[in-house]
Amino acid sequence: MEKPPYLKKGDKIAIVATARKITKEEIEFAIATLNFWGLEVVLGDNLFQEDNQFAGTITQRLYDLQTALDDESIKAILCARGGYGTVQLIDELDFSQFQEQPKWVIGYSDVTVLHNHINQNFHLQTLHATMPINFPTTAVESLTSLKLALMDGELKYEFDSTSMNREGNAKGVVVGGNLSILYSLTGTSSQIDTRGKILFIEDLDEYLYHVDRMMMNLKRAGMLDQLSGLIVGGMSDMNDNAIPFGKTAEEIILDHVAKYDYPVCFNFEAGHTKTNLALVMGAEATLTIGETCSLVF
Repeated sequence: MEKPPYLKKGDKIAIVATARKITKEEIEFAIATLNFWGLEVVLGDNLFQEDNQFAGTITQRLYDLQTALDDESIKAILCARGGYGTVQLIDELDFSQFQEQPKWVIGYSDVTVLHNHINQNFHLQTLHATMPINFPTTAVESLTSLKLALMDGELKYEFDSTSMNREGNAKGVVVGGNLSILYSLTGTSSQIDTRGKILFIEDLDEYLYHVDRMMMNLKRAGMLDQLSGLIVGGMSDMNDNAIPFGKTAEEIILDHVAKYDYPVCFNFEAGHTKTNLALVMGAEATLTIGETCSLVF
């Protein structure tokens, strides 16, 4: 997939809200950080609007994202936060100018809608990375990896193995994101083609039986059977019923890929975790799972 140009000092980066509402105070640290990196921050006209839980109406959120996509002077778009709402915009967006002059689209969680839609339909790379709402509290490694991915381009991660990992080597384009969003996009024009890819999944605050339901869905949709490899990020703050499901989220996932022979990596530090390492969605990477592990873009 095509890589958008890296940013340099003086370039403009837009902050827009595609989902849940946000306040100016909540992104002040992010603005200061981006300015420190030498970037000029452009705020969406409707960034601080409110419509119940949303950052403005669909029309207002759509306007800000479309404007950022079309503005030639803006070199990257950073989504302010997740929640829910990006899917409400996806079919109304015009990506024609964006295709002519690609730029980085950045975020995670609900922003998985944009990653999958852009990767699948326009074959352009995007950044799965921390967002302004998280800048004050996330680990320094999260911000460092975002800056590297956005302005330098060299990402190499080395990390410890876990007992649940399935060893092996994989090479392929990295795709995926939030498991709930992947599940919700199956059967739509935003569903990602996972054949020959390294699939990344993560999630937050889900019931264990629903993790099983979502993995069943991905399996039945053919999204698990021809992977090059699987990376599982944070499966954070999982819930259970009064009668326990009987397995952890990681055990559920491992069960669903048991019949396949590709390498599987658990507990990669990305997603709804303290450390949220940047991943270049749509970029080719090499995954090595052994006594020590690495992911190199």
